[in-house]
Amino acid sequence: MANIHKVQLLQAITDRVGRLHKLPESNSLFSVGQDSARLYLRYSKKHPRGEAFFGLREIDLRELAGHNSFICFFFDDGSQPLFVPYADFEEIFHGSEAASDGQYKVQIIFSDQTRELYVPRRGRFNVDGFAGLETFAGSVDAHLIRRLPALTHWDVQTLLAGIGHAKGFDIYVPRDNVASLNWSLTRQFGLRGTIPNGFENISTILSEIDVLWIAAGGNSIEGLFEVEHSTSIYSGLLRFNDVLLTDPRASRFYIVSDEKRRDRFSRQAYRPTFVKSGLSERASFLEYANVFDWHRRLTGEKPHGPSES
Repeated sequence: MANIHKVQLLQAITDRVGRLHKLPESNSLFSVGQDSARLYLRYSKKHPRGEAFFGLREIDLRELAGHNSFICFFFDDGSQPLFVPYADFEEIFHGSEAASDGQYKVQIIFSDQTRELYVPRRGRFNVDGFAGLETFAGSVDAHLIRRLPALTHWDVQTLLAGIGHAKGFDIYVPRDNVASLNWSLTRQFGLRGTIPNGFENISTILSEIDVLWIAAGGNSIEGLFEVEHSTSIYSGLLRFNDVLLTDPRASRFYIVSDEKRRDRFSRQAYRPTFVKSGLSERASFLEYANVFDWHRRLTGEKPHGPSES
């Protein structure tokens, strides 16, 4: 029996970008028009804990290399499909190990309005910016996935603070950074001036982390973000590791950087010290474009005039 979700998705894609052509030797690989883009469809049910499991065939991934290619993860519950650009993750897959059946086993993890791609032993990667058909359609039209303005460290820090505020968290930003925030990007709000109680032994470390999301009116840390614009990803992971060893309940650690540093994050996150502490399974990579799209989608605001790099 045909997968009704796949049938509906293919029809929606056809209506938006034109006729699709199935590539030989696969029921999941499609070409758009005169091979202006390639699409690899992968389907999964979403499980009660918010996880969806996928297998990516190594032989199919080879057909994506060198093309304007996307892996489309779609689901059974009406969630927006994800159109993940293969070129952004090609090195991540090459650095991992396929299972005995020739497939890379990956997951999409849903939590609190966010979606992450989990590649075993390579890391967790935020993929919110790739949600929806328009993401893919825009790439077919212009061979660009997103039109992203130049963002500085301070711009990204401001957007992360704005996202947390919109989600109902108190926001802490290092005191020395407050004056550099770019309030043209988001509606201004009050910042928390102190580190939560209970973290006195690592308060110096926490006070240096770029953005903290803290439970409103409480003391639990709900999200930690290090913006590594030009600084070392390893140093950010070390700070996270100290926090995790002090408070094992902490679960949202994000290294935020340009997409070119994604592979470096993956290599650093799986150093033995971070594997042993468990940080490698909790830290995620969040690229600037995801931050920009996440803020726009969550707040409805259209950032204007980001400062120039």
